[in-house]
Amino acid sequence: MLIRVGYELLYELPQPTPMILNLNVHYSRSADLVESDRIATEPAVPMAMYRDGAGNWCTRLVAPAGSFRIGANGLIRDSGLAEPAFANACEHAVEALPDDSLIFLLASRYCETELLAPVAWSLFGAVPPGWGRVQAICDYVHELIAFDYQAARPTKTAWEVFNERRGVCRDYAHLAIALCRCLNIPARYCTGYLGDIGVAPLPGPMDFAGWFEAYLGGHWHTFDPRNNARRIGRILIARGRDAVDVAMTMTFGPNMLRGFKVWTDLEESAAA
Repeated sequence: MLIRVGYELLYELPQPTPMILNLNVHYSRSADLVESDRIATEPAVPMAMYRDGAGNWCTRLVAPAGSFRIGANGLIRDSGLAEPAFANACEHAVEALPDDSLIFLLASRYCETELLAPVAWSLFGAVPPGWGRVQAICDYVHELIAFDYQAARPTKTAWEVFNERRGVCRDYAHLAIALCRCLNIPARYCTGYLGDIGVAPLPGPMDFAGWFEAYLGGHWHTFDPRNNARRIGRILIARGRDAVDVAMTMTFGPNMLRGFKVWTDLEESAAA
């Protein structure tokens, strides 16, 4: 199948403002792009791309004062199949983990393992290790948190989510990541597109989605405590320790986001 993806961000800036964008489809899906999701701006400005420490594509620019639009509109090929589950995927002893996974065992800006460790072990310490334990964490977080855009804030951490029990997709992911790390399961934050393909549409406008990956059985596997289902058409943009590593835009100066649209739609010609 073919999926149309893109976004439009409208900023108002009182002065020229440097920005870093983390908005391109992840390099691991670049071969699937039928039409590039090339970033365009109005007015046009010089842009430079680089790969950050996690391998994500980032774009640097200086936005002029006044109204500034950032947008992209790409087309990507997808298998059309739901994400597989691997019920027999095992956990690894810490000493057997690959070196590059170890950072995803540590506390990070939004995932306070030192606060949540007693909770994690009391709730899941007796659950058989492996895929089923990570799924049990997702089940728990899915039931614990009530989805609420009004409860979203950029400073909210996993510990705060656990206590407040309200939040958005990134909050679900942060709490599940922290609980996994407490149990010595490497877990990393992911952001990208997730449309309503194969499921009933959710109320409210489309947004970028947040989920996580856990390292089991020698591979990274996708888990989504917000939706708690294997989904069709998930398209990765970026990965990191938590949301601080995959910010959609970083603006180095005062700004006002006046418009925000995201789309991820099955192309009619592909669906026919």
